[in-house]
Amino acid sequence: METENTKYLGEEKILKLILKFSVPCVLSLLVSALYNIVDQIFVGNSELSVLGNAATGVVFPIFIIAQAFAWWIGDGCAAYLNISQGQKNSQNAHKAIGTGIVFTVVASLILMAVFYPLQRQLLLTFGATIDGFNAKGELIPGSIDYAVKYFNIILGFFPVFMAMNMMNAVVRADGAPGWSMASMLAGAVINIILDPLFIYAFHWGMAGAAWATVIGQTVSFIISVLYFVLKTKTFKLKLKSFIPDFKEFIRPAKLGLSSFITQMTIVVISLVCNIMLKKYGALSVYGENIPISIIAVESKVFTVVVNIVVGIVLGCQPIIGYNMGAKKFDRVKKLYAYILLSTVAVGLVSTILFEAAPSAVVGIFGQPDPAQVNPANYWKFGVKVFRIFLMLVTFTCAIKMTSIFFQAAGKPVFAIIASLIRDIVLFIPLICVLPIFYGIEGILWAAPIADFVAMAVAAVLTIIFMKSLKKVDDEKETNIELQADGGME
Repeated sequence: METENTKYLGEEKILKLILKFSVPCVLSLLVSALYNIVDQIFVGNSELSVLGNAATGVVFPIFIIAQAFAWWIGDGCAAYLNISQGQKNSQNAHKAIGTGIVFTVVASLILMAVFYPLQRQLLLTFGATIDGFNAKGELIPGSIDYAVKYFNIILGFFPVFMAMNMMNAVVRADGAPGWSMASMLAGAVINIILDPLFIYAFHWGMAGAAWATVIGQTVSFIISVLYFVLKTKTFKLKLKSFIPDFKEFIRPAKLGLSSFITQMTIVVISLVCNIMLKKYGALSVYGENIPISIIAVESKVFTVVVNIVVGIVLGCQPIIGYNMGAKKFDRVKKLYAYILLSTVAVGLVSTILFEAAPSAVVGIFGQPDPAQVNPANYWKFGVKVFRIFLMLVTFTCAIKMTSIFFQAAGKPVFAIIASLIRDIVLFIPLICVLPIFYGIEGILWAAPIADFVAMAVAAVLTIIFMKSLKKVDDEKETNIELQADGGME
């Protein structure tokens, strides 16, 4: 149904719309990133130190698995809702969204059933280490016990975490980015307050960090539910909305598939990367724990940068989808140009920071405990990771932005190609091959090489997409001219 709330998406000035929708979305996703970063900072600055950081790092990819399912459904329903609005045909959106909520909850329960009995093996696979001894017979403590304590609590709240993420995407698409931001912000504030209380005052260690996180997530979930019950603008959920309608759900599932693939590639990358870091770290002066801990820090910092870019383009998703559905392609092109410029600006600022002050960035997450690792090697590897691994972070951001833009524009195949080419086709083979010749530093060089090649592919896809829009515009103008000529006759 066409409403004044959606109609202005095709008429208001582009920059004004971007600011209205993207700023709250960026803040919302930055707050989302805080959930993990705050834990990492408080854990790293406590007596848990490097091993605590490593523990949260190996749990992080499992978080991403849950988020992959939630974003698949949430982003798919959001894109479907906005495109339907542009086509003035959104009366069945409530069925797709209701089915999406049911699917998300069922998926969370399945993940819990699979992960609980396999938790120790799973965490070891993702890079957790066990206690060992060095050549001198000195004990080298492992991170597995810390990881298990943290993971057990986090896993128990997967239904809340996943439903909250799924619903937030729909809230943004419904034209309420401010509500989505408030939901995430409230949860993050709770997390920030409870972390030092549970970790330092109550001495709960890793369990304290986990409880602070899940309580914050629960608050965010409750606020999202309140929106669905009280505030929706372009759709209304009814009891029958939750009766699965798979026919109506097919298109949202297709539209959101690139989000799922993008998130799962992060999991695959984390898995392969941690395995290689563990293997080649053991053969280097750094040992097993330093590379895993530093990469855990890098992934959290990188998440902040990417979330700014993703927030800009996701915030614009309602505008992109509506104008694609309404065939207002000039506005779609302008949107892409503005979003690309914003992405490049974020990437360049990040690159300057990582190249100029890597030690300062790593230092935010605590000082290394000499009883756990060699401090000099810890700082040395941290500097290398930020200066080499994130060398072309601007390209990484542009690739991810382009993939999400294609998804919002209803081009899931282009979105999937842009997402897969960097991470699966290039990065994973490189991190497996380069260390054979260059040791652990070969893993670090894999990222900028993959970024460079994948950026070229993303550029080609963008050119093809823009030409397709021009072709449709030209055909539209030709038809108008023919109709005018016919009328004159």
